[in-house]
Amino acid sequence: MTIRRIEPGTRMSAAVVHGDTVYLAGQVGTAGDDVTAQTMTALAEVDRLLALAGTDKSKILNATIWLADIADFGKMNAVWDAWVDPANPPARATGESKLATPDYLVEVIVIAAV
Repeated sequence: MTIRRIEPGTRMSAAVVHGDTVYLAGQVGTAGDDVTAQTMTALAEVDRLLALAGTDKSKILNATIWLADIADFGKMNAVWDAWVDPANPPARATGESKLATPDYLVEVIVIAAV
């Protein structure tokens, strides 16, 4: 089975396709933006990377969302709910965690079928 790396760097790839599955690295928004804007930007990156892998959000199997502050859960969910394919919602987990810098408020990680 082949492995295709999308936008590989020295530390990581933005996405990796193995067989019929694509694994995305954590996607964040613009540091310093509020959680709503960061969530919108991160989900736009998810859309872009899924398209490069030959799939789309209707095929997301699993999503993990990290929030710097769980108090932002409602604001993030408002963006998520407007974005997610209502006919094909993935399994999802959301938790609170310190992110790479204090300027990041949300990180979205997805696994999808191709």
